[in-house]
Amino acid sequence: MFYRINMKDLLVKEDAGEQYAGLGGRALSSRLVEEEVEPTAHPLGEKNKLVFVTSLLSGTGAPNGGRMSLGAKSPLTGGIKESNVGGTMGMKLGRLGVRGIIVEGLPAQEGTYVIQVSAAGVSLVEMPELKGLNIYDTVAKLQDKYGPKTAIGCIGTAGEKRMAAACVGFTDMEGAPTRQAGRGGLGAVMGSKGIKAIVADDSGAGKLVYADEDAYRAGAKKLANALLTHPVTSQALPAYGTDVLVNILSEAGGLPTRNFSEGRFEGANDLGGETMAETIKARGGKVGHGCSPGCVIRCSQIYHDKDGKVLTGGFEYESVWSMGANLGINNLDDVALMNRLCDDYGLDTIDTGVALGVLMEAGLFTAGDSKAAISLIHEVGQATPLGRIIGAGAAVTGKVFGMRRVPVVKGQAIPAYDPRAVKGQGVTYATTPMGADHTAGYAVATNILNVGGKLDPLVAEGQVDLSRNLQIATAFVDSTGLCLFVAFAILDIPEGLEGIVEMCNARYGWNKSVEDYLEMGKQVLRDERHFNKQAGIAEGSDDLPDFFRTEKLPPHEVVFDVPKDELNKVFDF
Repeated sequence: MFYRINMKDLLVKEDAGEQYAGLGGRALSSRLVEEEVEPTAHPLGEKNKLVFVTSLLSGTGAPNGGRMSLGAKSPLTGGIKESNVGGTMGMKLGRLGVRGIIVEGLPAQEGTYVIQVSAAGVSLVEMPELKGLNIYDTVAKLQDKYGPKTAIGCIGTAGEKRMAAACVGFTDMEGAPTRQAGRGGLGAVMGSKGIKAIVADDSGAGKLVYADEDAYRAGAKKLANALLTHPVTSQALPAYGTDVLVNILSEAGGLPTRNFSEGRFEGANDLGGETMAETIKARGGKVGHGCSPGCVIRCSQIYHDKDGKVLTGGFEYESVWSMGANLGINNLDDVALMNRLCDDYGLDTIDTGVALGVLMEAGLFTAGDSKAAISLIHEVGQATPLGRIIGAGAAVTGKVFGMRRVPVVKGQAIPAYDPRAVKGQGVTYATTPMGADHTAGYAVATNILNVGGKLDPLVAEGQVDLSRNLQIATAFVDSTGLCLFVAFAILDIPEGLEGIVEMCNARYGWNKSVEDYLEMGKQVLRDERHFNKQAGIAEGSDDLPDFFRTEKLPPHEVVFDVPKDELNKVFDF
């Protein structure tokens, strides 16, 4: 069932949504936005819509299948945006039979509203006492009201102030808001609608119906076995989290350092997953933590400060990089504090860290000065003029300060892999409809980790084909609700992919092939590109900033040299 919330009259209506049958996750959110949002609409205006949708496997407890998608026109890129997230919300909404919640229009008067979801349906309640609170305090108040086992997604200062880099924070299985729908500024869209939070209570939910439950379980077992066999998903990620990549990328010369001026960071080991794991264990924290129900990889963690108190969780490689090597900072505790502040204020750590890197190059602070960086994040939380500039993202920050070296694509900051040294990833950054997004086609797997084959990250040949295939497959995976990291296993272990196909088919009574599901992925990309074209994002925007093509990156002294006419072939399908 779909629920439409009209913020103008504060009414909630049920909608069978038959036109969206067979879709879930990214396929569903992108189709909704492509069909129902005027491409030229202002992202914070009444014609934009914010959608919360479950995925094909939501509610099933599938191995690493707890993710859901949010969608809207992005205030950061001006194009279509899908942001998916872990935590417990996707599982609970799926168990409650919710396929989508579509928030439309703007409130006639300013207010602070919470979407309530339960076995009784969806309702809207005004809670003015939440206004002005950041995410951790908001979650605490909502847990007092609704109970500690509810799933919560909410915005902080950045979202309320409609900053273009604002995220939506969701609770994990311990009830801490450490999971973010991070990219594209969907927290700002949520704030523009007057929505402070969404709360889901799945007590009383009925039993999920499968077309063939035995076949579903057989498929789930295949995928689980693949995840528990592959060395990346069964050993490296559980032991060290995604932060294991810091030393790997630095050694490969692809760790963007001091605003993408170098590819290796002398302080990499101080920030890397090995050091993080040792620190967490010494302080009584937790490694090998699952971020959502059904997670068998367990790459998350709970990070304690020097006094043994919980400081942050879900401390991902991209966040460690953006606040660490990108700023020349090697103090892991300071980086953890910056991660916590971004989670609390409701900010995308990637765009915030890259914006700070641009300010560092502009001379506002020196590389390695973590106190200055922390102070600047507080400015965002206080919504000072400078804080609002940072909260608008790296692209705006670069424009305001007249900077030339601004690492963004389509207005969104480039993440933690330098495209000159990991060229398959550079192709993905340049061409994905989402703006620079490492998750849209994770070529690092093949370029650096030799998963799914091996392709030299420093050569241009073959990178377009690699990125194209990964973008198609990823669009499908994002539609199932499976974590991106299942790709490591299914690229090398065919039975894992078979299991995914069997789960989806058995859940709904379908008889689709792998090729059918890959066609779904292609259609997702067609929908997204069509929206962007109508929104005025020209195909000529599918490229990286000039400095990546002209400035050589140490230590390999390479540039991004995939020809522009080759980039134009990524979507030849």
